[in-house]
Amino acid sequence: MKFHAVKILIMIRLLGKDKPIPYDLLLLADETIESIDKYIHQSEIYVFEQDQAMIAVFALQMIDSDTAEIKNIAVDTAFQGQGIGQRLLKDAINLAKEKGFKRLIIGTGDAGIQQLYLYQKVGFEIYDIKHRFFIDNFPEPIFENGIQLKHMIMLKKDLA
Repeated sequence: MKFHAVKILIMIRLLGKDKPIPYDLLLLADETIESIDKYIHQSEIYVFEQDQAMIAVFALQMIDSDTAEIKNIAVDTAFQGQGIGQRLLKDAINLAKEKGFKRLIIGTGDAGIQQLYLYQKVGFEIYDIKHRFFIDNFPEPIFENGIQLKHMIMLKKDLA
């Protein structure tokens, strides 16, 4: 039996403002379209494509001249666990550096154990907690890993 190597084309690109917003992917990391719409129109959307299929996304928003925030980062469930999320984070870090930002921030729920691990693995550090964020900003309780989300854990990475 003979095996042939197959090259899979993987690409990250900025989504054009005229293109449809990939809500299906963004909803993997955020609860409602309404919550996504609060930030997505002020963000640059980067998509991760494999063989022309969109399999992951992140949204990068300028907070001020020194700080950018990853507002959403998500990988299609069929492709999770393959290092794509880590690659997206590294690309977001490099993009923020290229754009001249000194700091990159990201937030996640207090029960987001996998996210907290991943973010810290690539160099983010916890710097703040937005108490009651998920209680005060969403009409229904949100559960992750069987635990109700209450607080937003904020992490930062200095880029200098």
